[in-house]
Amino acid sequence: MKRVDDFRLRFGKQEVVPIIVGGMGVDISTAELALEVARLGGIGHISDAMVQDVSDRRFDTNFVKEKTKLYKYNIDNADKTDIKFDLGRLAEATMLHVGKTMESKRGDGMIFVNCMEKLTMNAPRETLKVRLASSLDAGIDGITLSAGLHLGSFALMEDHPRFRDAKLGIIVSSVRALQIFLRKNAKLNRLPDYIIVEGPLAGGHLGFGMDWAQYDLHTIMAEIVQYLQAEKLSIPLVAAGGVFTGSDAVSFLENGASAVQVATRFTITNECGLPAKVKQEYFKASEGDIEVNGISPTGYPMRMLKSTPAIGSGIRPGCESYGYLLDANGKCDYITAYNREVEAHPNEKNIVVMDKTCLCTHMRNFNCWTCGHYTYRLKDTTHRLKDGSYQTLTAEHVFKDYQFSVDQKIALPPGPTFA
Repeated sequence: MKRVDDFRLRFGKQEVVPIIVGGMGVDISTAELALEVARLGGIGHISDAMVQDVSDRRFDTNFVKEKTKLYKYNIDNADKTDIKFDLGRLAEATMLHVGKTMESKRGDGMIFVNCMEKLTMNAPRETLKVRLASSLDAGIDGITLSAGLHLGSFALMEDHPRFRDAKLGIIVSSVRALQIFLRKNAKLNRLPDYIIVEGPLAGGHLGFGMDWAQYDLHTIMAEIVQYLQAEKLSIPLVAAGGVFTGSDAVSFLENGASAVQVATRFTITNECGLPAKVKQEYFKASEGDIEVNGISPTGYPMRMLKSTPAIGSGIRPGCESYGYLLDANGKCDYITAYNREVEAHPNEKNIVVMDKTCLCTHMRNFNCWTCGHYTYRLKDTTHRLKDGSYQTLTAEHVFKDYQFSVDQKIALPPGPTFA
């Protein structure tokens, strides 16, 4: 019976344990978590989502405060077209977050940054170019392009000296999406170094419609394996979404995957950036407590706990401080929904917006409890304590359980000791 440890993900002469921890933003996949995964020989992700806020927390910088002060005059204005990011400051924050993480890296593994195309920041092309270039400048091992097709992202990096050195990957949820990406970038003579195939059971934003339940990761993987073979392309595939045990991982590794990407089981580790009380919400969740809804302003469905505070919240848009989801015209679906409800209820102090949410503000405050489909199984991976709460785990314990477990078994951590 094989274990994950019987396989390796290969990039040329470099080999790593084929376990990748996804880049959960905003700073849920912390530098601490990514560094621990790299130390253990796998690949850890950090995210550049809301990187200025992450920098303020990590390094006591004042990026958000300064931006808020600059645009304070516009807070009560429904028109957000004036709100811009200082690209120099954006580069500085990215260099801090990524660079300091890379300086601390130990072990034989790697650290990648997750870069969401949907973080348009009122200047999609310009801000994306700065984010990508700054991560490369800071020495990141690789960049995973997520939350969008990224049809122009390779071209934005084409002139960077590390364009052919760093590992570059794309997340897709269908063979068609992959075909479009490869066709668009064929003239650059630069294939992705890896392809993450994310199925419908993943956490957070999904690459599917509300008909997500009709799809299956094993089927999508088989279609992409067949396509790559027909095109005589040798690109490592990474299966993601619903890989809850080492045995789940092996089932993909034996059928065309070179690695798996996992995240849900790392949300309740000590190294994860979620507050302790939110981790307990994940532990307590039942299968019926999890839903896929359309409240994200990005247009993608999103999986989260039904009890997440972001649902039905009518807070004022926080674009002057954040503004990460403003499109090229300064628009965001949450702003539209918020203004609609304010106009409809002019005398109400507490506005309720059910169809969209201010994702930037709520993610920043850990009030958008996105989660994977199997979050309800987390309680079975640990011990329940005397006070009714659950024991959190170390990233090393979860990583090694994936790496060495067999027969769908999950290793519990050492039990708590009581005085």
